[in-house]
Amino acid sequence: MTRDEALKLMESHIANINLRKHILSVEAVMKFLARELKADEEEWGMAGLLHDLDYEETKNSPERHGLVTAEWLAGKGISEAIINTIKAHADKKPRETPMEKAIYCADPITGFLVACALIRPEKKLSAVTAEFAKSRMKEKRFAAGANRNAILASSELSFDLDKFINISLEAMKSINAELGL
Repeated sequence: MTRDEALKLMESHIANINLRKHILSVEAVMKFLARELKADEEEWGMAGLLHDLDYEETKNSPERHGLVTAEWLAGKGISEAIINTIKAHADKKPRETPMEKAIYCADPITGFLVACALIRPEKKLSAVTAEFAKSRMKEKRFAAGANRNAILASSELSFDLDKFINISLEAMKSINAELGL
């Protein structure tokens, strides 16, 4: 499956614009993490692009999240590594590979960084620094839905928190036109 085909598939299953932006953010972060780890950027990006494909269908049945996507992708030329990464993201299998570990921390950091940008007067990612984001992580009520433990799991990829946040910010800034931030 090409990226264009995957993008069309995602758009056909995801109506919510903010969820689409989240998915594009995770795709970008995954690509930048892959580059940093000398892994396959296209494969990692594809995992990010497809990771929440079934979210709108399974949001009221979280036990099915990820599994429905795996069913939809069967026979569509998607690698087992990507399907396993999608399952690992949804806690349907243990996170074992670097790609599976990366999506676990890439998913929540994107929403967290958007929240950081939106509380800045500029409402732009360019106004967010790693230092600012780290200071906000200490506030449990700020971006409460962003799993801090998952973000901190970036250490399993040998990244300290500053480096992980900076990679994620750079990735999201690279698609700023699509995000509107």
